[in-house]
Amino acid sequence: MSAVYLPELTAGRLLGSWRLDVPALLVVAALGGLYGRGVARVRGRGGSWPLARLAAFAGLGLGAIVVATMSGLAVYDHELFWPAAVQNVILDLLAPLGLALGDPLRLAVEALPEGGVGRVRRVLTGRLVRTLTFPLVSTVLVLATELTVYFTPYFATALRVGWLHELMYLHLLAAGCLFVLPVLTREQALPAWCTHPARAALVFLDGIVDALPGLVVMTHGTLIAGAWYLHHAPPWSPDVHHDQQIGGGAMLGIAELAALPFLLAILAQWVRAERAQTAALDRRLDAELTPAVPEFEPNPAPDLVRPWWETEKGEVAERVRRQGHDAGQADPYGDL
Repeated sequence: MSAVYLPELTAGRLLGSWRLDVPALLVVAALGGLYGRGVARVRGRGGSWPLARLAAFAGLGLGAIVVATMSGLAVYDHELFWPAAVQNVILDLLAPLGLALGDPLRLAVEALPEGGVGRVRRVLTGRLVRTLTFPLVSTVLVLATELTVYFTPYFATALRVGWLHELMYLHLLAAGCLFVLPVLTREQALPAWCTHPARAALVFLDGIVDALPGLVVMTHGTLIAGAWYLHHAPPWSPDVHHDQQIGGGAMLGIAELAALPFLLAILAQWVRAERAQTAALDRRLDAELTPAVPEFEPNPAPDLVRPWWETEKGEVAERVRRQGHDAGQADPYGDL
């Protein structure tokens, strides 16, 4: 029996090929619906929510999930390794970055009633969430997730089992969010020592760590899910080893590209925080330096210095005072 292969992958087919992924669509609809409802509540109460945050959440965050799970990458991920590798790094890095730039944690705090806000903050300060989102712990979890996907039977099994493939998507997305969301949110979700300089250092370190899986995949001598791709490789596909090298290079490039806007977002937050602190300090100094002068005395006259002969005791001073009195003068040097 002759096998049926997909047509050769070109740039046009990569951009124009789509397939419906129902579980992914449900996740996107749920996240988008909750976020939109939160924005509507904030604005309904007379507040405001930045349009840029809404665009980042919907465009970069939810849009990246749609592209990874329903575009030509998803159509060809069972025939070629590199589309699957790009899918995974998009879900692990780009989609969490877009969701975090939308700051859904702060939106929940502003949109929910007081009881709901308390529950959200209790969850954020709970032991489990604190442990999973603790700096370096979350970085290690992201790295461990990527290495587990590629260097255990996880990925090869997911190619054969549909529900496990969907679970892998969710796993990658959740692992990425554990690091990115607490770093970018305006809520206090990290320890107090995690100031903006510390966060910038963590993001720089995370960018280095995220590059490791791509390097390992690109240089690894053993095929990843080799049995599957050797069996399902279409005649027009590149050599399976070369296909894996392309996938590792794509992972490395996307990881480095994602690190730049992440770091820029932290630096922008740092600048805004410094400006706010400077403005608050200026207001406090202005309040402290305001002269405590009653309004009815706008220009109080300085105290006049009395002449020495009026304050000194002694024969000479007494003689001067007496001479002035005898001459009928208030001040013997009044004409000077």
